[in-house]
Amino acid sequence: MTESRRRGVSARMKLTFSYAGAFLLAGALIVGAGWVMMLLRSYFPVLDEMLHAAIPSQYRQFLLDFLVPVSAGVLIALTGIGFAVGWFVAGRMLAPLERIGEVARLAAQGDLSRRVALEGRGDEFRDLADVFDMMLDRIEAQVAEQQRFAANASHELRTPLAIMRTQLEVAQADPDRDADAVLARLHQVNGHAIDLTEALLLLARADGQAFDRERVDLSLLAEEAVETLLPLAERRGIVIESASDPGFVIGSPTLLQQLITNLLHNAIVHNIPENGRIGLRISTTESSVLLAVANTGPRIPDALLATLAEPFQRGAGRTRRTDTQPLDAPGEQRGLGLGLAIAQSIVRAHGALLRLTARPEGGLLVEAWLPRAR
Repeated sequence: MTESRRRGVSARMKLTFSYAGAFLLAGALIVGAGWVMMLLRSYFPVLDEMLHAAIPSQYRQFLLDFLVPVSAGVLIALTGIGFAVGWFVAGRMLAPLERIGEVARLAAQGDLSRRVALEGRGDEFRDLADVFDMMLDRIEAQVAEQQRFAANASHELRTPLAIMRTQLEVAQADPDRDADAVLARLHQVNGHAIDLTEALLLLARADGQAFDRERVDLSLLAEEAVETLLPLAERRGIVIESASDPGFVIGSPTLLQQLITNLLHNAIVHNIPENGRIGLRISTTESSVLLAVANTGPRIPDALLATLAEPFQRGAGRTRRTDTQPLDAPGEQRGLGLGLAIAQSIVRAHGALLRLTARPEGGLLVEAWLPRAR
């Protein structure tokens, strides 16, 4: 926690004193100029002649006697006027800062719904207020996303743990149950929990942008991803067609490899069971490298398309499982509902754009536009 500071003079009071001081200084200079002329007239005959010509001698002493109290009164009046005007003007000028400060205090207390929303034409204060409101919009959206993600992650992690507990309870209640089958089932469920935990850590790493960057050729990473997932695609009767040009970007090889792997795995899992096809393409433009993955499959409604990149969202809708639902068969990989969410985070961490398009004939087209390495 930051140490509490002693309260000093407010900014409004400082501005008020500065305005009042300006009025006082101006009045003092005007009055002082007259006194300087009176004092210097004995040393400069020209000034004395000018004074005699301007003011008759019978009025001169009267003016000198009158000048002292009037000058003092004028200075006091100017000081008071300057203080009042300064207080008013400073209050009007600092009002936007007070509104920004009030909204900031509410945000610090946990209320992220308030906004400054300054009206009127743009100036420095309104620009500051607009930037502050944009920052609050992003913070509120990120907090809501983290809360939703934490709730979904807790639900997903609870599922394999509950299954393992059920299996152990059943095995304990039935001593004659096949121990090898129970161990195989526990191993399978434990592997799913480990995969889910690693995916969550990878997602957090991508969101935090805690990685080193280097020059990477996406075409080489794509070849490795195809070789890794080709056995899974062949078991499902899916053909992968790859056409990749060298595409160099600046980023993390590990995360970019995971990006391509996730997109390919998602295209395999959410595909038609037999005679499915996947197209992987990497092409370059003057400023970007395009990574495109398209697959066959069922038609995707627009409402579902807008949520596919959210955590724990799968092609058939938001994930829902019970403890009695089976996991994937031996040798198969089951989707975690994090593939496109991780891809979105990796693309965003590399300053790129991820675009999802529902194909009219069915299936999904995923395009990642990454900045090309110079």
